[in-house]
Amino acid sequence: MKRCLQTFCLIFAAALTASTAIGAEEITVIDSSQLPNALRSLKPGTTLLIAPGTYRGGLYLSNTSGTAEEPIVIRGADAENPPLFSGGSHALHLADCSYITLANLKVRGFPANGINIDDGGSFETPAHNITLENITILETGPQGNHDALKISGVDRFLIRRCRFEGWGGSGIDMVGCHNGVVEDCNFVGREGFSQSNAVQLKGGTRHILVQTSLFKNAGQRAINLGGSTGLQFFRPGAGDYEAKDIVIAGNRFIEGLAPVAWVTADGGIFHSNTIILPEKWVLRILQETKDPKFKPCHDGVFENNLVIYDSRVSVFVNVGPGTAPQTFSFGRNAWHNLDGTRKPSLPARETDAIYQPDIELSEESHNTGRIKIRDNRLAEIGAHAYIRPR
Repeated sequence: MKRCLQTFCLIFAAALTASTAIGAEEITVIDSSQLPNALRSLKPGTTLLIAPGTYRGGLYLSNTSGTAEEPIVIRGADAENPPLFSGGSHALHLADCSYITLANLKVRGFPANGINIDDGGSFETPAHNITLENITILETGPQGNHDALKISGVDRFLIRRCRFEGWGGSGIDMVGCHNGVVEDCNFVGREGFSQSNAVQLKGGTRHILVQTSLFKNAGQRAINLGGSTGLQFFRPGAGDYEAKDIVIAGNRFIEGLAPVAWVTADGGIFHSNTIILPEKWVLRILQETKDPKFKPCHDGVFENNLVIYDSRVSVFVNVGPGTAPQTFSFGRNAWHNLDGTRKPSLPARETDAIYQPDIELSEESHNTGRIKIRDNRLAEIGAHAYIRPR
């Protein structure tokens, strides 16, 4: 199941990457006054180049689509000096768009959301084939339900090599999204921002892979695998889960209250990750959606992870009422206690666990999540051992 889910998601990543070729027509803008007209003129095959400089936000693009053969590309002209969007409630809102790539852009200081991408309220016709690459979103919020990147009703998407620093609600908030990949991204919390989670997958979100990313002080729950969504917001409609068929693999988590929480979720695999010094829990199993149509949170898989912890973790797994923790699976995880030899207490029996492996934390480890491995037993355990599916 794990391999199939990853391969399924990566098929869409490859397709999206192939669809970002530059079209026949190029438009270049050099200031904010030119940008709205340029956005209105986009058509299949157009590449909009945005020169370095500062641009006002509040931009809105609706019902605009490229094609698989001729996508629309909106990107900063200079990847080393991307245009900065600042001012207004949000930087850019795409509604009911498809086959669009955003690349080489920087967004800072918006009080609502940084970038918003949705289906325009047409739940049966989601936005689709959207790529975000080399996007930086800083200082969103700072408090409350304000997301750096909010995507609702988006199918077949790729978010690659993006950076998120300081947000109120989520770094990436997904509501009813399907068949997507988040990879090689950095999520870094900042003091003064509420940062509920780094990546939230809820509202019927399904078939998502989050891989090879860094989460540093990335909120109360770095990964919120599920959530709590009003029934009217599920895309395309509410089933009996908030999230299903989610894979979280090859990532590095540094501090934060908990690296992952399963919340009213159907399954989900968290494997081959490295967790360094969580501040309260290693994982959480919760049921925040109270409607009886939803099944208890069940059948999560936690395996092949390297967990380094200290005395701040007194409860390893926070289990909430109305859940089915006995259905969770734990296997082949390596546990290293910096304060002694205290072993984890888990809600289900773990198979083939490794305790106190030979590792070395350095100052770099606290910044990059990379550690020195001196134990052959960890050859297939932790983020360093993760191999992307081909």
